[in-house]
Amino acid sequence: MRNHNPRFLLVTGVLAIFLTCAFSSLSLAQVPPRVFDWVPSHDENVRLDPANYHTGESYHVGVDGARNHVDIKAQMPVTVFMTSVDAWNQALQQPQTIPSLPQSCPAEHVTETTYVCNMPPGELIMVIRDERNSPDEAVFAGLGAILNPNDKTQRAIGVGIATVLTAEGAATRRFKAPNDLHIHYYNWNCVQNCIQPEFRWMDQVKEKYQLTSFLKVYGGFQPDHDGERVSIKIKSPVPMVVAVLPSQVADQLHSQPAALESALEKASCQQRGVQSLQFQCTFNLADGPQSLIVAPEAGSEVPRKKKAEIEMLAARCVENCQVLQTAKQ
Repeated sequence: MRNHNPRFLLVTGVLAIFLTCAFSSLSLAQVPPRVFDWVPSHDENVRLDPANYHTGESYHVGVDGARNHVDIKAQMPVTVFMTSVDAWNQALQQPQTIPSLPQSCPAEHVTETTYVCNMPPGELIMVIRDERNSPDEAVFAGLGAILNPNDKTQRAIGVGIATVLTAEGAATRRFKAPNDLHIHYYNWNCVQNCIQPEFRWMDQVKEKYQLTSFLKVYGGFQPDHDGERVSIKIKSPVPMVVAVLPSQVADQLHSQPAALESALEKASCQQRGVQSLQFQCTFNLADGPQSLIVAPEAGSEVPRKKKAEIEMLAARCVENCQVLQTAKQ
């Protein structure tokens, strides 16, 4: 039987792959999403006698299941089904049991079709059976042959299976009533917008400081792409005001603390009266340099020798960042 990795599984849990970069989905509103489709992979030509069987590709299916996509064209009707690799291996030892193999997604009387199966978890193999009755009981439950002797892998597979059941080689076998099949396999692959920018949370501010009644200003944040996310976390013994303001406005608050309330009226990224909170905001390139400000709310009694913790992270583009510029144009 075939013993190689499957090349055309659609794993329904494929989204888990993207979690390897936990924040890869951040800030992608302006980038077209990846588009996936079935893409032709490889094909094989097979010849069957009446009642012969042919084993196609094997599939290692995860707990979430998977789907295959195979084009099949036969001169005469065949039946296609999936069965477990273990069941097939056991049937090889007792060929008379092959007709009673457990079947998933059976398709009967096939001459030309796109065979699709939503496969259950496990190691499965595709089996094709010639539906004609064999006049010779000796070849009942025998196997067909792959007709491409130049393909070393296919030739070795065909010879090995044919030898188990019929003691003859796949490439030299003579057929009494040949039924020729063409089998074309497909991969589930990205076909458009396959290169995507990747993002990573990076610290912009991280401090545990002695709490005072004065305003703290942390400058130096400049968005590096449109739709950039920032995540802000505050932990304090007293209610705090937390906001991100344009740096030009924030810098003036030291000399004009009374202007804080009017500045906050124009700020979309702010939280009032918070002691323990984490929240996110979004910024664009046109917003320019930004500063994080924190201060106890007016009227709060600031305890002595207590500290507040503040942290701000930005989802920075770290790879394939040119895609952001292309998408913007």
